[in-house]
Amino acid sequence: MSVEDIFDNNNFPGEVKIEFPKKHHNYLINGELKQWNGDFLDIFSPICTKNSKGEFERTLLGTIPRMKEEVSLEALAAAVNAYDFGRGEWPLMKPKERIACIENFVKLMKQKRDSIVKFLMWEIAKSLPESQNEFDRTITYINDTISAYKELIHDNSKVQFYDGVYAKVGRDSLGVVLCLAPYNFPLNETFCMIIPALIMGNTVVYKPAEQGVLFVSELLDAFTESFPKGVINVLFGNGNEVATPIVKTGKINVLALIGNSKSANALLQNVPNRNRLKLVLGLEAKNSAIVLPDADLDKAVAECVLGSLGFNGQRCTAIKMIFVHQSIVERFNQKFIKELEILKYGLPWEEGVKLTPLPQINKPKYLQDLIDDAKNNNAEIINKDGGKRIKSFVYPAVLFPVNDSMRIFHEEQFGPLVPIIPFSDIEEPIKAINKSNYGQQVSLFSENHEYLKQIIPIMTKLVSRVNINSKAQRGPDNYPFTGRKDSAISTLSVKDALETFSINTVIAIKSKDNNKEIIDNIFTDE
Repeated sequence: MSVEDIFDNNNFPGEVKIEFPKKHHNYLINGELKQWNGDFLDIFSPICTKNSKGEFERTLLGTIPRMKEEVSLEALAAAVNAYDFGRGEWPLMKPKERIACIENFVKLMKQKRDSIVKFLMWEIAKSLPESQNEFDRTITYINDTISAYKELIHDNSKVQFYDGVYAKVGRDSLGVVLCLAPYNFPLNETFCMIIPALIMGNTVVYKPAEQGVLFVSELLDAFTESFPKGVINVLFGNGNEVATPIVKTGKINVLALIGNSKSANALLQNVPNRNRLKLVLGLEAKNSAIVLPDADLDKAVAECVLGSLGFNGQRCTAIKMIFVHQSIVERFNQKFIKELEILKYGLPWEEGVKLTPLPQINKPKYLQDLIDDAKNNNAEIINKDGGKRIKSFVYPAVLFPVNDSMRIFHEEQFGPLVPIIPFSDIEEPIKAINKSNYGQQVSLFSENHEYLKQIIPIMTKLVSRVNINSKAQRGPDNYPFTGRKDSAISTLSVKDALETFSINTVIAIKSKDNNKEIIDNIFTDE
């Protein structure tokens, strides 16, 4: 099959078919599913089908409400009232009761696995195994969060005594959380924010991304059935039109956003009481791989191909720069291209497919602009068909040699472009990572243990995670996930997220005789 044939097969298997276009009317405010009667936004699939003229074009999957300020403020009011300065039903609910609500939600969510997986394939062209993995990993994350929360409750039940003062140190809710989700992991990264926020007693206003959104319609009933009124409110539409009015009120306590710094900065300009707002931000990254002269090339190539082109490079944790020592770069490039050519491209439900169409409508043009800029600065595409565009599909382009005069050196491509940078001294990649606006992860490839021991302490000052002989990645979810500089604010992992969406509290009382009865009573198990 040639790249040109990617959309020729329109005989979709029965198990992946969905009815479209799907006009999604409902939204959730204050425990009530309401029907939208205003303007709608069209949601197009990156999977192209033939129109009436026999031409391939993006498939109209459905529509979502294009909500405005009035509805946004209604949702915010519901969340504010449900929290009620910490006196609402949800923040005062016993931990075991909140856990029961979330467990009920998980039970209902599991029933929607097949339909949610289909939406992920159709709407963001995530392959079938990756879509299934995103769903299953999300369920695991929620269950692990429940377990971590139980451990937290147990640890916080202990009474401490120092310097004549008894105290119980715990964690409590922050208030109202505005959660803005990404398109690339619209299920997993959304619930990595929402679930810890909810279980700690916060209330939530949730707005999905404009791509990777239709699956949310499958969960609205589960939200409604599982949580008290106003605890979770779900809006749809353009981020600026929906989120900005909420932020302007100064009534949210936490802004949880996974996306890009441009969106985050635009929102933050509207915050009236900046010091009162806690930020939970997962933003861009420009993760590098550094392949040293003594690296196992086969291992390094395999990890770099997977790391740079998994889900077409549309992951903040993707490897987006590959520094290769000059002495081995020619062999590395040859092996990399050979490994790349093995990757199957096609539609997301095709068996073994690794490369799929791109969801964002403007992304193919943006990637071409990066390619043109690199070529104008003396880089070449060194793989066959590199950068070839067929509608929404872009075949990976390996660019070499890349240097700091090119946009691709500095900008997060978030797509299937692989810049390879030769270096002769380790100080060159170290300097580049240090100067970068981002600081999430780095991958070091070497078999020299002593040399690695020298480099690792340097890298931990520049990025938040150092991977040895493996690609960059988020998981396992029990490990901290964060970033330096413009890559992140706050930490998201199973345990850390509970702390991120809460604050330390202390109940203290001096150990005087007339306080003994009070101590015995208030420090009993609640």
